[in-house]
Amino acid sequence: QVQLVESGGETVQAGGSLRLSCAASGRTSFGSYTMAWFRQGPEEEREFVGAISSGSTYYEDSVKGRFTISRDNAKNTLYLQMNSLTPEDTAVYYCAAVGITSRVRWTTEYDYWGQGTQVTVST
Repeated sequence: QVQLVESGGETVQAGGSLRLSCAASGRTSFGSYTMAWFRQGPEEEREFVGAISSGSTYYEDSVKGRFTISRDNAKNTLYLQMNSLTPEDTAVYYCAAVGITSRVRWTTEYDYWGQGTQVTVST
């Protein structure tokens, strides 16, 4: 089993920045896992934000150039640096993990999920 705990969500003004963290624990070879961030706004489906796998990164189009996903394998931690935030980025952000997958954008691929952290971007 793998446990994921997100942190760093808060209310920020439009144009601001936040860094989310996801700490992994349990039976994990963290460095070999595909790790991802998803988000879910009010009354919306959960959507892909970004992923990191085998040294490659992937992003949803609306966050490209604004968000950066990274990982520190020594600390078993995944990060999401979010810049130039807009109200449309308001959502609960979830961290997800799976042993390996090429279908990084699919929620159904992931075995482990965190509880989520709320990001609110005000005007």
